[in-house]
Amino acid sequence: MAAPLYLECNLCGNQQPYVPFVPAICQKCESQWVEAHYDYEAFKREILRGIPNRPNNLWRFQDVLPLNDPSALNLYPAGGTPLWHSNRFAPDLGHSAVYFKDERYGPTSSFKDRQAAVAVAAMNENGIREAVIASTGNAAVAYAAACARAGIKLWVFMTSLVPQEKLREAALFGAEVIRVSGNYDQTKQIASQFAQRKNLLLDRGASSVPARESMKTIAYEIVEQLGWRAPDWYIQAVSGGLGPLGVYQGFKEMFNMGLINKVPKLAIIQAEGCAPMVHAFKAGKDTATPIIPDTRIIILSTGDPGKAYTYLWNLTQQYGGVMESVTDLEAYEAMKALAKSEGMAVEPATAVAFAGFQKLSKQGIIGKNELVAINCTGHTFPVEKHVLGDQWAVDVHLSKDQSPAPREGLQAALENLDEKTTTVLLVDDNSDDALLIRRLLEGRKNYRMYHAKDGWEGLSIARQKLPDLIISDLTMPGIDGFGLVEELKLDPRTRNIPVVVVSAKDITNEERNRLNGQIEALYQKGSLPTRKFVEKVIGVIEDKMEEKGKD
Repeated sequence: MAAPLYLECNLCGNQQPYVPFVPAICQKCESQWVEAHYDYEAFKREILRGIPNRPNNLWRFQDVLPLNDPSALNLYPAGGTPLWHSNRFAPDLGHSAVYFKDERYGPTSSFKDRQAAVAVAAMNENGIREAVIASTGNAAVAYAAACARAGIKLWVFMTSLVPQEKLREAALFGAEVIRVSGNYDQTKQIASQFAQRKNLLLDRGASSVPARESMKTIAYEIVEQLGWRAPDWYIQAVSGGLGPLGVYQGFKEMFNMGLINKVPKLAIIQAEGCAPMVHAFKAGKDTATPIIPDTRIIILSTGDPGKAYTYLWNLTQQYGGVMESVTDLEAYEAMKALAKSEGMAVEPATAVAFAGFQKLSKQGIIGKNELVAINCTGHTFPVEKHVLGDQWAVDVHLSKDQSPAPREGLQAALENLDEKTTTVLLVDDNSDDALLIRRLLEGRKNYRMYHAKDGWEGLSIARQKLPDLIISDLTMPGIDGFGLVEELKLDPRTRNIPVVVVSAKDITNEERNRLNGQIEALYQKGSLPTRKFVEKVIGVIEDKMEEKGKD
């Protein structure tokens, strides 16, 4: 059993039970700086035995991850990434002991694979089948892949400024992509309200225990790969700050278990155009003032880090460290230098950390003989548009620039989003009939429409997209409408999707009885009552949404 024994508040010391997916907030003082505690004595014994019979990934350290029974789950294999010694990049600056923790070797090539692996495992363990996440890019892709393997429907909210390759990559894994024309903080806000309206789980990033705890495995791996030594410095580029918060939980746990003799100094690096943490740190403040991002490195564009900065600031005060920013151009130059010196292609957000190392080295803040670990956070691949077709994302328009949207604009966007994220699957081998039904519905609502040309294709799309309503013909090649309905009802994922039948054939009493209790309504194509049909479809969808909101 690996579930936390309890949660402890770092401010007042209050201890309380761990409840999955309930925000980790102290019940006594309402602080969000609450840490999970495990059976460290038992885990230390396993470490001293060499952690036998464990996989070479993050689940090697499952004793300190928030799951009841990891062995009972089909676990996503993230982590276990290499630690490279720098052969040319760091020596060119006079450093001989610099290592790169290469997170490009994860399932989607970023350190966010760890977060997705643990968070999605926790979802599986707690029976959650649909979730929402807001992201600047890498987390969305990682969650989309992990949720695809777990069969969990994922709604991804990303600002439209995120590189299209990342948006398309999330869509490739089957996530429902919502592209918001606003900044990341607005995107988080609309994602939160969408989840609340739909009664869905919202991944809360740094305040989510599974997400935060996942990152500690980076620290455990670095220390083990260094021969159970702690580095003098740990360096990471950050946006919201979740990564190093989790990583330092790992360093602190190992220090408290007596496995290492120190906790490393922390270097936080931000893009200069979005550096609220750096501004606050250099001003000697323990809270950061939100800013409007102005950087091309959109993955690092969290303008309001909130409490995460305060917790990172506390770490630098306790263990030593610094926060520094680099320009976009400095990041691009470091990106090229790393590629030419080490043969490593990284994304600009990752290059920010390496540019920061260069800057801190030149300033003399990092000593030439100090042992340094730099998190190489990620590198992704492009997904071509033609692979996905035209309906891979839903657009939500909040503002033309990065300025905050008025409240009424946000409300209108949410109401419009309710329609745009409602999906209807048409299953009909007659394209003309399908087009007619589509136009009837589009005359009233902005539903997203998918068309399957036979029953097998319809069944496949239904299992992948989990639409809100299916409209099906009965007479089709392959599996007919009767077989389609029966298959849908047998599958736990699709059994509750309402079905409306619109058939060209005359229905016998025997066939009506066969469909009785399985569908919402039955219509004949030749005498289709247009208004009544559309109202029925809208009513069925609204009833489903209302019922879902009560669950």
